[in-house]
Amino acid sequence: MKNIILVAPPAAGKGTLSKQLEKLGYISLSTGDMLREKAKTDLVLDEMMKKGTLISDDIVFKILEDKLISLNDKNYILDGFPRTVNQAIMYDKLLERLNKDIGVVIYLDVDKETLLKRTITRRVCPTCKRSYSTTTKALKPKVDDVCDFCNTSLIQRLDDTEETFEIRYDEYMNKTYPLINYYENKSILYKIDTTDSNETYKKVLKIIQ
Repeated sequence: MKNIILVAPPAAGKGTLSKQLEKLGYISLSTGDMLREKAKTDLVLDEMMKKGTLISDDIVFKILEDKLISLNDKNYILDGFPRTVNQAIMYDKLLERLNKDIGVVIYLDVDKETLLKRTITRRVCPTCKRSYSTTTKALKPKVDDVCDFCNTSLIQRLDDTEETFEIRYDEYMNKTYPLINYYENKSILYKIDTTDSNETYKKVLKIIQ
């Protein structure tokens, strides 16, 4: 199997796909989660995050490097990172230093109207973080408003609003979308339509095997 970078706009289905791939032994890596974990033992970082201070790329990449080393040769998914071309270049250099292969970049391609609908109808489990939908049949929970896996009541995230979506989408287009050309030029980018989550998973399996 190949390591994966997931590039996608908000609500494109990164979380759902990552959960499916974890069953194959993949480890999902989120820089936000890694920073929060590191902050438990790093008082300076903890204070920066509490104040909402922008964390420098140097700090993020040091934590990422430590994590990749600890994984040895286990396959992993980078979820939502790198976010900019500059970070992608830094990541290339990190992999070269660690003698690791970049794997593949999977771009989840979804139109804006569909993304907005997914956002405002999304419900999440606060315990296991799985995502559901109030309108998409394949993503509805078996029991309304209850997680299929841990029976926890589902919630709507505070930022799953149209206003917040517009801000996040614009930021994605300005900062992250340029990654598409960057990775296309490396011939490692695969575009996938994620209208059907089950079909998305099948397509990804063909790419990583």
